[in-house]
Amino acid sequence: MTVEYLPVGVKCNLKCTYCYQEPMRDAGNFSVPANFDKVKEQIKKVGTFSVFGGEPLLAPIEHLRELWEFGDTFKNNNGLQTNGLLITHAHVELFKKHKVHVGISIDGPGACNGARSSLADTAHIINNIKGLVKEGINVSLIITIHKLNYDNISDLLQFIDEMLLIGIVAFNFHNLEVDNSVTEKTLHLDDAHNFAIFQVLYEHTRTKLGHFNPFNDIKCLLTQEKPSVSCIWTSCDPVTTPAVHGINAEGALTNCGRTNKEGIDWLKSESPRSLERYLALSLTEWKNGGCKDCQYFFVCKGNCPGTSIGGDWRNRTRDCLFWYQLIDSIRQDLLDNGHQVLDSDEANKKFIQYINQDTRFRMESVHQDVAHGDSHGDHTDQSGVGPRPTD
Repeated sequence: MTVEYLPVGVKCNLKCTYCYQEPMRDAGNFSVPANFDKVKEQIKKVGTFSVFGGEPLLAPIEHLRELWEFGDTFKNNNGLQTNGLLITHAHVELFKKHKVHVGISIDGPGACNGARSSLADTAHIINNIKGLVKEGINVSLIITIHKLNYDNISDLLQFIDEMLLIGIVAFNFHNLEVDNSVTEKTLHLDDAHNFAIFQVLYEHTRTKLGHFNPFNDIKCLLTQEKPSVSCIWTSCDPVTTPAVHGINAEGALTNCGRTNKEGIDWLKSESPRSLERYLALSLTEWKNGGCKDCQYFFVCKGNCPGTSIGGDWRNRTRDCLFWYQLIDSIRQDLLDNGHQVLDSDEANKKFIQYINQDTRFRMESVHQDVAHGDSHGDHTDQSGVGPRPTD
């Protein structure tokens, strides 16, 4: 489970054209650090947190200092996700003192990052990244893939190599989330082109020393009974988003923002996690938006509900064919190199049995009016599989 504290809500200094938080900004969901005592109470319940946004460095530096000092009191692995543009020397000193892991969101050099910032700002961010590494700060990168870095793939690959050379070893390549017509027309890649660039990225990084997602996660899902993987692979309940807990500036628990399609920053429900979405997907034909009989259902699980067809979390991801191709390609690469992979039919059977049992347990408990919680707790799910989706 990831716990994200949003000290300024979704307020940001950039205006990335594809940002999934834009509907919340349009709705005016901004805030300032308001009730830190209540924030601390929420953090104490879960034990660990990272600072998130919007752009969290818009928060007063005194508040960030107070926050990480609090994190030090219980040996929190202090973390931050930022676009990297607002980093100052004072921030760097805080990062060093409190051992803050800094995640930077950047889509590559120059034109690759054009959907996020100007060429000058991108160059400044890259200089900031290099400065952080020189100061011994742990840095990782999130790179969202779209038409701009597809069209400049050689620059992106060179950038990855440069970052590896200076000591960055953790990269997360995000599939673009499409929430508006501008993103659809200007940045979105169709399944074939999406697969093509992810395949290039996989081939480029597969023998390098580092952690490269989603490739590492897919390998774990294909080879391990109980893999530890990131949230999009963990059959997330769109109503309670157990993989991500947000804490707003008022100290209230909120859901993951990727499911906030109407601009509403929903407060966290006290209901236990539900797997009904995945039970429904396992029973619904592919042509009707489901995942029935898919060979890789146990791996993908319909993927993130925030990327569902038509924005309706009852459907599987709109990027189904892309993910299928990528998973299938990595599976074949594992087999070609002598690795054992899970039997698809058996893994699918186990996963579907698991979601059936979980759903039946919850329904029986509610029917009997017995107080209960999630019998499985916060965890990452097993993998499983079924035949290729067809029209």
